[in-house]
Amino acid sequence: MKRAYLNVRSALLWAISGIHFALVGTSLVLLGAVVDPRKNDWPQRAFFRNILRLAGARFEVRRAPGFDATRTSIFICNHVNLFDPFVIYSAVPQFLRGFELESHFQVPVYGWMMGRFGNIPVPDAPSREGLEIMTQRAKAALDYGVSLVAFAEGSRTRDGHVQPFKKGIFNLAQRFGIPIVPVSMVGSYQFFQTGYWMLHPEKITVYIHDTIDTSQIARSEVDALRQRVQEIVSAPVETSLKDNPVQSF
Repeated sequence: MKRAYLNVRSALLWAISGIHFALVGTSLVLLGAVVDPRKNDWPQRAFFRNILRLAGARFEVRRAPGFDATRTSIFICNHVNLFDPFVIYSAVPQFLRGFELESHFQVPVYGWMMGRFGNIPVPDAPSREGLEIMTQRAKAALDYGVSLVAFAEGSRTRDGHVQPFKKGIFNLAQRFGIPIVPVSMVGSYQFFQTGYWMLHPEKITVYIHDTIDTSQIARSEVDALRQRVQEIVSAPVETSLKDNPVQSF
């Protein structure tokens, strides 16, 4: 009986949120054609928050005392499912943009939208030249006051656990002395699991941890920084999975 209820509930929520996404998303794209989206943040933020509401997710943000909301930073978080951008953008109290594969910028309409909204292209086939171009684009965005979000695992989790972080984003932060803010999304896996379609009535809690200054970190310390940030991000996630084991559906 519970399974039947969840199936019907999920079907309705997908339909409602899908209609909302199509109508409001199209309106924002049209608005973005005449108004610089980087100077018109609040409609996007409201849209992203409503996506979560209409998908049935309860939402909470917990900010650590050492989080400095005034500093342009790189937010590094765990990667769970397709709702991650909506969760992060709803939680972080700063203008925020992310990284997107360069090939996606070639997709008609979508690619234009990604560029117009200020996302950073990442080379599909990494090369020294391509990575340097990406790095300079990221630095330009940060210098302009745009904080960036990075899913350092590189792919979505399939079991809820936080996978090893890749080193690239930490090299960038260390090179330019950009602050890092670890972010943990807890409950997202319980809400929606990649590979399944069911939406569960769960609460997503976003932990925004203390800001980490990187200006005094040496290149030889980057790997230790990566491990430190991974431990911070994974701690509340692993505690949640231990206290609330998840079954796949």
